[in-house]
Amino acid sequence: MEISEAQYRHIEACLPRQRGNVSMTNLAVLNAILYVAEHGCKWRGLPKRFGNWHTIYTRMNRWSKSGVLDTVFETLQREQIVRIRIESVSLDSTIVKVHPDGTGALKKTAPKPSVNPAADGPPRFIWLPRMLERP
Repeated sequence: MEISEAQYRHIEACLPRQRGNVSMTNLAVLNAILYVAEHGCKWRGLPKRFGNWHTIYTRMNRWSKSGVLDTVFETLQREQIVRIRIESVSLDSTIVKVHPDGTGALKKTAPKPSVNPAADGPPRFIWLPRMLERP
């Protein structure tokens, strides 16, 4: 999923103007971001043809914080250049509490299964993120 020069001209106004000694064009960075979105790879896993992954990540991070990336994706969809919907789910181990049994603590009593599992309600934790619908 890469956009061409002609398609890029439709969204060029959404991106900040490049100034100074820039090693990578906005089009190259945008194509690299689309590659990561399509393949779901890590930034370090970008093919060498896109250039330095850290440069691309830094520029993407700046665009994301300033709202440029949202505007670019909205324009890409409105112009029907690229039809994508990007959603992300992140589980960070610093905020997910571990059950005491998961840390190796001794169990005080044996677990007592409920007589009626339906009465317990839905589980209060998530094992894996679920995809609700396909793009």
